[in-house]
Amino acid sequence: MRICFVSNLYPPNVLGGAEIVVEKMANAMNKRGHTVIVITTSPDDSMHILKEEGITVYQLNTTRLYPTYKQTEPQGVKKPLWHVFDLWNNKTLNVIKEILVKESIDIVHINNFKGLSLSCFKSGKDLDIPVVYESHDFSLICPRANLIRGNNTLCQNRNVICNEYVRVQRKLLSDNVDLVISPSQFMIDTFRDNNFFNNTDCVKIPLGVEFESNRTVKNYDTIDITYIGTLGKHKGVHTLITAFKQINNENIRLHIIGKGYDEEEFKKMGDTDDRIIFHGFVDNRDILKYYEMTNILVIPSICYDNSPLVIYESFSTGTPVIGSSIGGIPELITEGYNGFLFESGNSDSLKEKLVKVINDKELLKTLECNAFDSLPSDSMEIMISQIIREYDQLVEQ
Repeated sequence: MRICFVSNLYPPNVLGGAEIVVEKMANAMNKRGHTVIVITTSPDDSMHILKEEGITVYQLNTTRLYPTYKQTEPQGVKKPLWHVFDLWNNKTLNVIKEILVKESIDIVHINNFKGLSLSCFKSGKDLDIPVVYESHDFSLICPRANLIRGNNTLCQNRNVICNEYVRVQRKLLSDNVDLVISPSQFMIDTFRDNNFFNNTDCVKIPLGVEFESNRTVKNYDTIDITYIGTLGKHKGVHTLITAFKQINNENIRLHIIGKGYDEEEFKKMGDTDDRIIFHGFVDNRDILKYYEMTNILVIPSICYDNSPLVIYESFSTGTPVIGSSIGGIPELITEGYNGFLFESGNSDSLKEKLVKVINDKELLKTLECNAFDSLPSDSMEIMISQIIREYDQLVEQ
């Protein structure tokens, strides 16, 4: 089969987990003998065609005002204008259609699309090629994609401008999607609650990891607590730092891995505590060693995370997870079995769960065993097989 993955970002241009998931899918499909191409945005003003281990990557330069991978940097009027321009882009539509014809594509698998506009969905429909949408965020129902307001609180009711933005997106998307895939039921339900995909088949397919499952032998002399992800307030890193600093124990360490627009503020929060270590951005190919040395992974999000890849990766090494009871996170963490859940944004609630695990090594060891059993050893193979079955059904229709 000839598969086209569409993703607004693709390594080495990385801002979050979605583009890493796309790369893993593309590599896995390629290894299975399928022909894979990737369409993404360009990091500069030029179009590039790259060849990477048998995969052709088209980097398009159709984005206006600023490159997609710099979306965390612009301030002021540029951001809302960028979103308006990005609603529909005929240049993107025509370029993608040319690529799909040139590459004789059988199926289009769209992931995060901001920067390529909603026109990318129509490209497949115009050519009678089945279109799959795998949703990693809430871009269709929120300009910020995370349902978080500017003051870092959950958006419970959209304002008039956002309502109009969503209405326009719903109209432009039309019936250009044949199948929706999501790793969490929460995201599927949220879209349908907002009148998206009510008449479109939606299927939950959990993520897979490339790491060979290998339960790590842990050290308990020092309890290593780790956060891996974007350094933004919507991810609740400040909640984690606050909770950690309140724990009076010299034999614990907090490792913070990632980059983001609130990074400097978080570093200032941790300045007075030598137990807090910032490692900066770590390439996904080098991340395994951090899971292996970690006793507890923490996902402190205050936004509706979909199905964080880091939880799957953590389980593959037998590392339990403490996460916010929000979004798709509770679909992965079973309280007291492979980790714990805490009230999102509540540092006291998080502190209580951390102390519970830190002070009970036998509990921690039990959580490790259960975490390892929470992920099938062939999770990537299971995910790819499920996706291929969906592809086959669409192509045969």
